[in-house]
Amino acid sequence: MILLLQTAIRCSAAFIYGCLGEIVTEKSGHLNLGIPGIMCSGVAGGCLGVSVYMRSLQDPALASYIMIVLVGVLGAFLFAAALGAIYALLTVSLKCNQNITGLALTTFGGGFAQVVMDNFVKTSDSITRVNFSIASSKIASPLPFAENLGWFGQLFFSYGILVYLAIALAIVTAIIFNRTKIGLRLRAVGENPAAADAVGVRVNAYKYGAILIGAGIAGIGGFFYVMDVVQGLYESSGPIEAIGWLAIALVIFTLWKPNLAIIGSILFGALYMLPSFLDVPSQIVNALLTMVPYVATVVVLIVISVLDSKENQPPASLGLNYFREDR
Repeated sequence: MILLLQTAIRCSAAFIYGCLGEIVTEKSGHLNLGIPGIMCSGVAGGCLGVSVYMRSLQDPALASYIMIVLVGVLGAFLFAAALGAIYALLTVSLKCNQNITGLALTTFGGGFAQVVMDNFVKTSDSITRVNFSIASSKIASPLPFAENLGWFGQLFFSYGILVYLAIALAIVTAIIFNRTKIGLRLRAVGENPAAADAVGVRVNAYKYGAILIGAGIAGIGGFFYVMDVVQGLYESSGPIEAIGWLAIALVIFTLWKPNLAIIGSILFGALYMLPSFLDVPSQIVNALLTMVPYVATVVVLIVISVLDSKENQPPASLGLNYFREDR
């Protein structure tokens, strides 16, 4: 049981990053279905940064833990934010359909990541494999005092720094949304951009900022999955797009609340990893277990629709482009 919870918490960080990035984007009134592709581009950027840094060293085994994390996270954020900038340009400035633009980014992001990994990172190269193995062991290393605390340490302190960063980001984002002027203005932009514009809020600036930051956060999730969950093996990163779609579903499940994304992501992580812990030979049963997160999301969507509580509803202008001349 502890092993399942431990695995679920580790895997949940990928969901937190993806879900949190989409929540930030949706709070500005934009539905970005490109999160799966953006997470893939985060893999490309983060792995490229790590690869360049590791190859610059005479002895990769002496690589700095701090530098690996910094170049990886920064590369993932920048590459993902670049795709977010394309989405923002098309949907905010050019008023393109948000759903179609997002789906196009998902397709583009997966292909773009493959091109970068094959031609610039060269994951098939033996040196890259060794470098990624070293980098992964450092990124995923648990807190030093975890093993001295028994089961408590295993359950709460046996994860890499990026797991704790995901949880911290979720808490900070919740505080920003509810306790700061920037957060309140962003929520106003998502609810009624015309009213926000009328009182002097720079609507497009807030939309651009939310989309770029949201995309960057989601991109870190893709990098985390490769370097922590699958231990630097890019060949095992196929599920990233599926995690991206689940992260979008998780936004609904958590009622657009960043703090609930932590609990929801752990639950989704447990459900996602459950089939690998059950000795069930039937592929049908495993397929049904895989569907549980999606079914749970549909149930939550039905419940909040029936209750019709404004507090638990998506931003009123979600998916609708803002035309200032119509104000």
